[in-house]
Amino acid sequence: MPEFLSGLPEWLKYVFVSWIPTIELRAAIPWAVAAGETVYLPIIWLASLAIFWPGYYFLEFVYKRFPQEGWFHRKFEKIRAKAHPLVEKYGFWGLALFVAVPLPGTGAYAGTAASWLLDMEPKRAFLSVSLGVTGAFLVVWVLSEAVGFGIRSM
Repeated sequence: MPEFLSGLPEWLKYVFVSWIPTIELRAAIPWAVAAGETVYLPIIWLASLAIFWPGYYFLEFVYKRFPQEGWFHRKFEKIRAKAHPLVEKYGFWGLALFVAVPLPGTGAYAGTAASWLLDMEPKRAFLSVSLGVTGAFLVVWVLSEAVGFGIRSM
C-alpha cells in the first residue's frame, strides 16, 4: 500500500485509488480482491460512478480557458477522436462500450470527457457512462477473481 494512503480509513483508500485518472477501478478492484476486502467493491463502483458529474461540469468550466495548442486540449482531442467513431455509429451504446473496455484511456474520466466533447445530453450521457462503468467493473472483478483463484490454486 502506498505510504500516503496509510492513515486513511480502508474504504477511503479504495475511493481515492478509484479516482486516480487512467487507473480508476482497474487498480482498485484487483487491489481489493488481492487483499481479500471484497466488501469494498460496492464503494469502488459508486466512487467510479461519482466521477461523471464533477468531471462534466469541470470541462464545461475550464475547457475554453486553456490554450488551443496546449497539452490539455491535445489530450481531450485524442479522447474525442478515440470515442467519436463508436458514438457516431452506436450512439448511447457506443459510449457505454467505450467506457466498458477496461483499458487505460477508456474509463469514466474519458467517457465523461467524450460525452461532453461530443455534445451528448448530460443525463443520457451519465446513464451511458454508468452502464460502461458497470460493465468495466464486472469485467475487472471477474478477471481479478479468476487470477486470484489461479494463484491460490498453484
